[in-house]
Amino acid sequence: MIALCSWIIKIVNYIPQLLVFRTKVYYQDKSVQRRRIKGGAIVISNHITVMDFAVMMFVFYSRTLRCLMAELMFRQNFLLTFLLKILGGIRVDRNSHDYSFVSKCCKILKKGGVIEIYPEARIPQPGEETPLPFKSSAAYIALESGAPIIPVYNEGKYFKLHRNKVIIGTPIDVRELYDNSMGHTENLENISKILRQRVIELKDELEEQTKAENKK
Repeated sequence: MIALCSWIIKIVNYIPQLLVFRTKVYYQDKSVQRRRIKGGAIVISNHITVMDFAVMMFVFYSRTLRCLMAELMFRQNFLLTFLLKILGGIRVDRNSHDYSFVSKCCKILKKGGVIEIYPEARIPQPGEETPLPFKSSAAYIALESGAPIIPVYNEGKYFKLHRNKVIIGTPIDVRELYDNSMGHTENLENISKILRQRVIELKDELEEQTKAENKK
């Protein structure tokens, strides 16, 4: 049902999103990871606005992304709550100790689904260094499920004269980053820092590719 609703929304909004987002997709290594995702995976990205989820729906058009969403999104109004549910949004209550979303994500991943996570957990405020420090949810879910993480950097320039740009990075196996000489909590913190750095590197890579493109 969720996949069907997602496809209907993507088909109906395909032309409008071309006009609004005008997203151009780049790749860190196209031979390794393109827009098509095979099997279970976790997509992580920097967070700009609430529109980011809509953009990623069309970047990875062939897959249904099950996005982790803050509890505030489900408290706005009935219509938005209904829309988020039919799109497969996974509610995360940041102020409670309910981690049931972790097991839900692992089940989806083990069935070959795709999870989308914004590890910053909130939209940055003006003047804050971005991306914000990453929370450990993405690292924890990846370790538990064994699913690869696909890092993405999104410029987040919507409704602008120039096209929005997104770059897709190569998959990361976080189990290869696990250091047995460290405790589990320390590992989660360290891996989260590495994931954040990978997204920053994608930003730099996007700038380099854009400069090279403009010189042609």
